[in-house]
Amino acid sequence: MATTISRRTVLAGTAAGLFGATRASAVAEAASTDITAVTGVTTIDAVNGIRRTQNVLIRGNRVLDVGDLRRMPVPERARVIDGRGKFLIPGLADMHTHATEIDPYDPEMYVVNGVTTVRQMSSSNAVRGWRADISSGTRLGPQFLIGSAILDGAPSLWEGLGPPYVAVADADQARAAVRQESGADFLKTYTRLSRESFHAIAAEARRIDLPFLGHVPDFVPVTEASDAGLHSIEHLFEFWYDTSRDERRLRREISRIKVAGGDYAGWFTGLHPVEYAAARSYSRDRAARVFERLARNNTHVTPTLVLHLTCDVPQQVQHNDPRFRYASADTLGYWQWATENFYLKGRTPRESAEREELFERRLRLAGELARAGVPLLTGSDLGTAYLLPGFSVHDELRLLVRAGLTPAQALRAATLEPARSLGQRDRGAIARGQIADLVLLDADPMHDISNVSRIDSVFVRGELIDAAARQRLLTEIEEAFQRRPRTGALPAAACPCG
Repeated sequence: MATTISRRTVLAGTAAGLFGATRASAVAEAASTDITAVTGVTTIDAVNGIRRTQNVLIRGNRVLDVGDLRRMPVPERARVIDGRGKFLIPGLADMHTHATEIDPYDPEMYVVNGVTTVRQMSSSNAVRGWRADISSGTRLGPQFLIGSAILDGAPSLWEGLGPPYVAVADADQARAAVRQESGADFLKTYTRLSRESFHAIAAEARRIDLPFLGHVPDFVPVTEASDAGLHSIEHLFEFWYDTSRDERRLRREISRIKVAGGDYAGWFTGLHPVEYAAARSYSRDRAARVFERLARNNTHVTPTLVLHLTCDVPQQVQHNDPRFRYASADTLGYWQWATENFYLKGRTPRESAEREELFERRLRLAGELARAGVPLLTGSDLGTAYLLPGFSVHDELRLLVRAGLTPAQALRAATLEPARSLGQRDRGAIARGQIADLVLLDADPMHDISNVSRIDSVFVRGELIDAAARQRLLTEIEEAFQRRPRTGALPAAACPCG
């Protein structure tokens, strides 16, 4: 059985280490203090902008108040954190993940990286267990939202490959699948759904008042999916057809492509020439009309640029990234296997050059979506090769800025927009009454978005992981992975997206 990290251990940080330690008396004394004050800090959020020399008071799991340090006194006996020269932002969100269930430390990896909200895009017993532990107070981790089994067409791309899925062949089966998955936080639509099945899912989801989101199927226009109520569009695969000058012909080509059940690599390779042709026939006028419709419908888009980097140009991925010490040998082995069997299988030099061009086009597409007012969300598609919990959200922010977003827009995509998309009015900003999910940075993210990685401390629903505890936790995770022998196992649920 995999070792887990208790909440008490994270907060205590005794000489016994983070695995199996007991709460220290100093922590118990600190916990009895009613209020924590971060003093003289610069706060940054998408609602209030940049506010300098602020005192932020936290009590329990909420922000008690925020105000200028000259006008807001710090209560006696408050635990004081000196925020001078530091920057406080809301907790970040990863709105597209798939736990592989190889490594058990995703919750801790997220929070030490300032990620306090996670949307798990497919059903997962492991994540349900993590969420129960977090809810009971025995483990420290982010807020998890957990989706349904993947609702795909028949045959499904994921037959025999592990991820929980439901293959539906017609409208009746689609409606039955929605009812079967009604206990999930949302429904996940996938790539090979027929147009008839997709609209049946949309209608049944509206009937039972359950959000549905995910891939726009190959056979459904993006605008049609948005009009049907698709809550968020995941990835940047399907946009090219709606925005192409040659849409009708290309959609006919898509309809002629047959993909066998379980042949994900065949789909990925087979559709490439059509996707590439669509991207090269991109029309700015058509795109403007598509984006205006998405913005009007408040359809969110999760670009997952880190996924597209890995899929399109794996040669650009740094395989000796020092952060990979926070992954097990089995995970490293799986990443190599997935890259060779999913993304590079049968790839020619010509296709590699085309995919490099396609990735640059995806970057420009993300920037145009933002400029058109389409609300964007940060998502990593964790489970894809060479992506890590938490760390890859920082990479996604950097790619969004490379795509043309300002640092403020990128930070909004990681904080306020996820909260709004989830209907959570008490997250995503730094204000009185908000959930105290906060990240204290050593440098200004508005100057350089890479500074989101320069984390001093993290508050998770008011619980403080200070700099020392954060470093101890990272050290213990690294050492735990070094102690684990490689088994050669592949994950029970590989990433079912990229």
